[in-house]
Amino acid sequence: MSALSDRLKVPGDFWGGLASMLVALPASVAFGVTIYSAISPQYAVFGALAGILGAAALGLIAPTFGGTDRLISAPCAPAAAVLSAFAIELVRQGVAPSSIVLLLTVMGILTGLIQMLIGFLGVGRLIRYIPYTVVSGYLSGVGLIIIGSQIPRFVGTSANISWWHAVLSPELWDMRSIAVGSATVFVALLAPRFTKAIPSTILGIIAGVMVYFGLANTDASMMTLAGNKLVLGALGASGEGYISTIVGRWYEIGELKLSQIAALFGSALTLAALLSIDTLKTCVVIDQMTRTRHEPNRELFAQGLANITSSAIGGIPGAGTMGATMVNLSSGAQTRVSGIIEGVLVLVTALVLNIFIAWIPIATLAGILIVIGLRMIDTKPLNFLESRVTVFDFAVVAVVIGCALTVGLIAASAAGVALSILLFLREQVGGSVVRHKTFVSQRSSTWYRPENEMRLIAQKGDKAVIIELQGSLFFGTTYELYSVLEAEIKMRDYIILDLRRVLSVDITAAHMLNQVRDMMRDFGKPLLLSNVREHLPSGLNLLAFFKQTELIDSTDTVRIFQTIESAIEWVEDRLVGDIPQSVAEESLLNLQEMDLFQGRKIETLTDLEARMNQRTVKAGESIYLIGDRERELFLIRRGTVRIMAPISGSRQLHHIATFGRGDFFGGLAFLDEHARGDNAIAYTDIDLFVLSMEQFNQLAEDHKKLALILITSISLTLAHRLRHADGERTLLHV
Repeated sequence: MSALSDRLKVPGDFWGGLASMLVALPASVAFGVTIYSAISPQYAVFGALAGILGAAALGLIAPTFGGTDRLISAPCAPAAAVLSAFAIELVRQGVAPSSIVLLLTVMGILTGLIQMLIGFLGVGRLIRYIPYTVVSGYLSGVGLIIIGSQIPRFVGTSANISWWHAVLSPELWDMRSIAVGSATVFVALLAPRFTKAIPSTILGIIAGVMVYFGLANTDASMMTLAGNKLVLGALGASGEGYISTIVGRWYEIGELKLSQIAALFGSALTLAALLSIDTLKTCVVIDQMTRTRHEPNRELFAQGLANITSSAIGGIPGAGTMGATMVNLSSGAQTRVSGIIEGVLVLVTALVLNIFIAWIPIATLAGILIVIGLRMIDTKPLNFLESRVTVFDFAVVAVVIGCALTVGLIAASAAGVALSILLFLREQVGGSVVRHKTFVSQRSSTWYRPENEMRLIAQKGDKAVIIELQGSLFFGTTYELYSVLEAEIKMRDYIILDLRRVLSVDITAAHMLNQVRDMMRDFGKPLLLSNVREHLPSGLNLLAFFKQTELIDSTDTVRIFQTIESAIEWVEDRLVGDIPQSVAEESLLNLQEMDLFQGRKIETLTDLEARMNQRTVKAGESIYLIGDRERELFLIRRGTVRIMAPISGSRQLHHIATFGRGDFFGGLAFLDEHARGDNAIAYTDIDLFVLSMEQFNQLAEDHKKLALILITSISLTLAHRLRHADGERTLLHV
């Protein structure tokens, strides 16, 4: 079955490799020409050869050692933008053309080494966290740089003049070049509307070549390669000349001083970062479309090795490219073999179509790059201007584009990330860390208290405030939280901070809580903290952190509780002034002493008590378990029981209720005949009255009124508990 599956993948990989080659090869030639013609127009042919060699080397090496299926690696726009700008600067400094070519080679090798180091150190995963606004601005900036660099070639002027000079000097224009370039751009942009069977770049090149030869019918000078500035010219890709050139270049590299190589490190780091971002951005898109997951560090290591190989043989560096990869994916490619096939086909095509490539017009390649640049411009951020909420995000995109055009791509990325961080901090500061504020009179603990105690808690409950915090407690939110707590300290006897939804805490917030603790200590009031977790999403051990910052010390000013319910229970005990005595000191209750039977005749209750069983359960033992079907009602004479139940289908049990002396439990299963949905565990030694359904039925035959009163009392108590729980749940969702 697996052999059949592998055979089915082969055609898809071949057609995907062929289709992606048709996209990658013309663009690679165009990028190479862009870089090398910046040195001198005579070097354009070397640029075309460098583009072909780069596409072949990247196509063969990157998929062999990388791990991302369907990814196509080839020379790309960021490489063209950085390397052409680097070449232009060296020309301005008066560096010899041969030396510029040598430095471009060394810079490509350094770029690959840095990428391999990034992958080896595991830094690749961090690149994925660059904000969308930065990526959008970066792509648009690169697109505009590419477009600007191609305008002089598009209008037929010298490649060494600026785009704005070319635009403002119509006397320098060559109308033949403009006609060829315009046909290329027009067809490449409109072709996808009519057909997707043939890549639009191929159709654009064909259109440009046809217009060129159409014009050549009236201009004989256009039919010769020698001295023709409108076409690439002979590549010279074979023979001893190429080998001797590469060998000679390596001899010259060996003569470079270490200081000269070190001077290239900054530019190489810039290029490595941009190529890594471009590659991983494409990998993320593949993951989203194929439901796979790439290995960023392995991919960067492979891309670095491919860029070293490409530069070593005279090619230009590149990255995983979006356009060719999408064509590869849509053509049926399944594995990374498609990338290797693309690299092989680049070599074969370059050798077979060597003469044809020599006749490709410079304006056609400029037009293809202009189309690529236009498609890189992200227009979606324009929608950010429609809302005041997102207008600052548009500002980030605009700053990144502005920096890319005036300063540099790395500076643009750094500025964008810095602004994104500032906007994030602004958002965090603007949002409230106080999620909810309630009082103990509005929320009860899991302890079901007698009615008289509940009334007392309702009267005094506003002396204890519960403040539920959320998000990140850091220097940006400290002032707001301190202002809230400072006001509460003056009005409340107890403050409970619930930290269940807190994601992180920094040292500034911890210092602020220390100040709050000291203020409460001066007033003789305790600070209660609940849900102080040892494992926050940020990785922080909050309990250990509070001990380290001395918020939790040897005094009782700060008390720690595992749950908010246990903190509320502690406060309730103090509000009612009845700190529970030990079980040994409690007396056994009779029925007439329980709230459930207040006002009933002693004789009747004596008869009921006689029909009940009496049971003693040791602390830690089970009274009933989930799934039990005994229909029994339990009345507590002495001690405490805890009810434990699973929440949201999990197997882990949670404490949901506590019942003490005078309470009853087990009423639902007693009434509805369903199996128990929770566990009842004796928290202390406990003495119980137990009434089974069989005993109740016997009671109902002899004392119909008593049975009715008992059922009514149980139902009223359960209804009261349910109404109270519903009220609290509604309050928590406000």
